[in-house]
Amino acid sequence: MTAQSADAVTHLLDRYRAVRGRSEYLCEPLEIEDYGVQSMDDASPIKWHLAHTTWFFETFVLKPYLSGYTAFQPEYEYLFNSYYNGVGQPFPRSHRGHLSRPTVAEVFSYRERIDEAVVGLIIDTRDDSEALLRVELGLHHEQQHQELMLTDIKHHFAQNPLYPVYRSTNVAQERQVGPLRYQSVDGGIVPVGAASGFCFDNELPRHDELLPSFQLADRLVTNGEFLEFVRDGGYQASNLWLSEGWSIIQAQHWQHPRYWREQDGEWFEFRLSGLKPLQVSAPVVHLSAHEAFAYAAWAGARLPTEFEWEKVAVDAEPMAAPDNCFVESESYHPVGCDLLADDLGCRELFGQVWQWTSSSYAPYPGYKTLPGTLGEYNGKFMSSQLVLRGGSIATPREHLRVSYRNFFYPPDRWQFSGLRLAKDG
Repeated sequence: MTAQSADAVTHLLDRYRAVRGRSEYLCEPLEIEDYGVQSMDDASPIKWHLAHTTWFFETFVLKPYLSGYTAFQPEYEYLFNSYYNGVGQPFPRSHRGHLSRPTVAEVFSYRERIDEAVVGLIIDTRDDSEALLRVELGLHHEQQHQELMLTDIKHHFAQNPLYPVYRSTNVAQERQVGPLRYQSVDGGIVPVGAASGFCFDNELPRHDELLPSFQLADRLVTNGEFLEFVRDGGYQASNLWLSEGWSIIQAQHWQHPRYWREQDGEWFEFRLSGLKPLQVSAPVVHLSAHEAFAYAAWAGARLPTEFEWEKVAVDAEPMAAPDNCFVESESYHPVGCDLLADDLGCRELFGQVWQWTSSSYAPYPGYKTLPGTLGEYNGKFMSSQLVLRGGSIATPREHLRVSYRNFFYPPDRWQFSGLRLAKDG
């Protein structure tokens, strides 16, 4: 093993232990009763997340690359397969909360056994093999599920009139927010997509896009600004909404963002730290794309395309963002950063809230899926979804990069999603 490859393996080993440990750290505030709840079809029990991410390493790393490996429990291939039809028939997603067995203790034992095998495989690897690349993919996959664990816990707790507390955190003071301003951005031919380092296949190939000149808001939309939209009858104004969005808010009686509550004329917001007074200066969060489109129309603006967002964000790497933007801060709720009158340029591009764009989640020109069953990771979902950019308060900082493309369906609003405005010209 060369010195370079030895360093790479050591780094990967450290990352593996840290990421896997982070998932279990997120479970520390939970009671045993919390692990098996599935509060809606789009969410999954925490026990399932812990097992599925482990199944990923077992299925795509150990089975093909560890000589003589035998399955920990053959039935787990069915129970904890998410959507990989090339592996076999998955257990129905909507029924994941029906499973009292395996127990939580058995799932943790499963994680421990698979971790021992993967660590051994990493240590014994003699070069930069496909096995190591798959371990890296598995770690980014687990970080995605760590964010889902937090959003699913929040949705679960929000159904309870006791408003349970996941972790107590200090409520930040209202920040100083200047008036929203627009930065003019020159158009032209711009490169988009991943240039180097790890990326998902949907970020490739890097290619050129032709952009007209445009304007991008210098910050995220705040709770206070969105409250003006609510009070102005935005949820009753059909002319602001796309047809599908209007049908949804009529059928589901939406009147405000998902976790807002009005009590005796005062507004509150459910957080992972419990029910708190609404902070008007914080970025608005838990919006569907339909709500984002409607607000933009009301504000005389629009949502940016993902390429407009990337052109501006390329000069604002995630590592340069304030510490309170990401999950490592353990605030578990967006608070934003101070935005004073003399601040220049676009801020809050990374972390805080995922930013809806108007771009359809579609393949880049020349896109190729990963070979084999792993080709189902992203490509099969390139239909009827929209791209979000930038990461959120539930995202690990190291998981993000400028080219990262998240995607959800337009009605989805249980994620930490918000918006930034754009204009033409």
